[in-house]
Amino acid sequence: MRVLLAALAAILFLSPTLQAQPTTVQEVLQAHGDAIAKGSRKSIGPAIDAIAASGLPQAQTVLETWQAKDMWQRKSDGLFFSAKEVAKKTYRLTDFDTGQTVGEFDKGDLRQLKPNSGVRALIGVALVQFQLSDPDPARRLDALTAIQRDPEPSHLAPLRASIDGETDPAIKIRKQQLETLLTIRFDSDDASRIAAIETISKDISLDTRATLNTLLATTRKAAPGAVPETENIAAVLKPGTEQLSAGDAYTLLADNGLAPALITDGEQRNILSANISGGKVSGVPVASLNTQAARDRAYAALVAEGKAVPRPTAEDITAALANHSFYDAYFEPSKPVTDAAAKALKSVEIRVAFNQTLDLALDGISLASIFFLAAIGLAITFGVMGVINMAHGEFIMMGAYTGYVVQQFIPNYTVSILVALPLAFAVTFAAGVAMERLVIRHLYNRPLETLLATFGISIALQQIAKNIFGTQARPLTAPEWLDGAWVLNDVVSISFIRIAIFALALIFLGVFLFIMRRTRLGLETRAVTQNPRMAASMGINPDRVNMLTFGLGSGIAGIAGVAIGLFAKVTSELGSDYIVQSFMTVVVGGVGNIWGTLAGAAMIGFLQKGIEWMNPSNTLAAQTYMIIFIIIFIQFRPRGIIALKGRAAGD
Repeated sequence: MRVLLAALAAILFLSPTLQAQPTTVQEVLQAHGDAIAKGSRKSIGPAIDAIAASGLPQAQTVLETWQAKDMWQRKSDGLFFSAKEVAKKTYRLTDFDTGQTVGEFDKGDLRQLKPNSGVRALIGVALVQFQLSDPDPARRLDALTAIQRDPEPSHLAPLRASIDGETDPAIKIRKQQLETLLTIRFDSDDASRIAAIETISKDISLDTRATLNTLLATTRKAAPGAVPETENIAAVLKPGTEQLSAGDAYTLLADNGLAPALITDGEQRNILSANISGGKVSGVPVASLNTQAARDRAYAALVAEGKAVPRPTAEDITAALANHSFYDAYFEPSKPVTDAAAKALKSVEIRVAFNQTLDLALDGISLASIFFLAAIGLAITFGVMGVINMAHGEFIMMGAYTGYVVQQFIPNYTVSILVALPLAFAVTFAAGVAMERLVIRHLYNRPLETLLATFGISIALQQIAKNIFGTQARPLTAPEWLDGAWVLNDVVSISFIRIAIFALALIFLGVFLFIMRRTRLGLETRAVTQNPRMAASMGINPDRVNMLTFGLGSGIAGIAGVAIGLFAKVTSELGSDYIVQSFMTVVVGGVGNIWGTLAGAAMIGFLQKGIEWMNPSNTLAAQTYMIIFIIIFIQFRPRGIIALKGRAAGD
């Protein structure tokens, strides 16, 4: 019976409280009307919190309307509404609770609530709990992005509360990752923070590294006597070392009011000048102040008169440094947290270094595939036939321009590239055959004259391209499926175009090997290369073989031009950017050997990327160092990485 009576009494006691719970958002607004109307950041917090905690479905709308400066108060009764201007100085009011229009009012009957930036920021924090659980996934992502951009301790609780109810797996994972980072920075429990730090010790993302670096941020301090035990010390510093010079240490003392400020000679002169009276400074004639000793005496007289502060002597500085301790202190006060963060960051940095090496290797492979693709045609004309073709780069340029012309007629970029590849081969094959028939066949076994003739042809082809296409770069657009990059993590990525070029290089390696080893043309080419007279006596036409072989090398250069044009600017000078690397690739790899060309491309590609990594601010210097290295390499291995063996090696 007593229990029943107590229960009834409790119900009667709590009933006023239960009845006082707001049933409309207008009640909440009226309860805090004065604070809302005043709009002061110092007093507005309880009003915003009351709206956010009301549990009413209209709370989010009210906060968003208020933040957008679209909330108005009717002067006659003090009620708050959402307002929209329908005519000049006439506004239509909408009730927050019912969503119904309550009428149109003159601007003079209303008062617009214009929250300042500080109040809008507080409203934004309150809106987070609604946005994180918004039915629209896009708004939830926007909320996460906003938190990630400018995290605050107040974001942690609503973020945690929204995780269990999240239905989108991708968004849930992102919420969990962000919750871990906020826990590390803002949670009040050190054990939770340390546990969160341990969970990200294998994560190399930029957000993870930024969070750990924030925990390990330090400030340089000085203190009288020993280092304070209350500080979380990162390092104790000794003045006069590489970590802290004596001058910087004393400046730190002076800046913190722990020692008199240093007075430079220039500042001393200014003080003396300000105290000149009757041609003297404290009785010392100005004319005699032409030495430092005289100026010191005059300054000492000013100090004695109380017109200047004493200059610290060398003994004063030494004593001050000896009587103070210097140290770097973490901003984060918890030592267990910073210890865990330092350990985790070390693990992360090791993984970052490994991934940077992997990324550099991928860049090297990518550049090597480009050099190989550019040089594979030259491997035929120069490596197999022995013709020094300085116009090889212009065949690459012709292929790129062929791709550009095709795209003017075929707007579908995928189809245009598929059409451009064989067409570029046909165009440059024909150009190569014409060049061989008209010029090259008259200059076999005359390398210097061949070099000069093809160099002149290259200049002519460049000028023809300028006359046709102009000097401005022309776009060769890649298909949409080649846009973007393959991203492994925040460190390792490679563009899809580079991957496609790598695949194309492998395809042409296979095609070249098939042609040279499995076809009649390849057999005849090898026979003519090794012994043209013997090949002719066996019924092989050397002129025809040379023509087709030169055309084949030129055609492959055209295909390389289409591929290179997808990421490089298509101009008349496109070929000249790759001719030097192409010759180096063939020579370093081993003349006359396709595997040597592949090895040469890999060596030059990795070497250039490695030098660029060590000197990223100067690409030209990297190319210069690379050429010097190759010159030295050829001195020790003149036949290249993979030298020919047998009779062909002696030619």
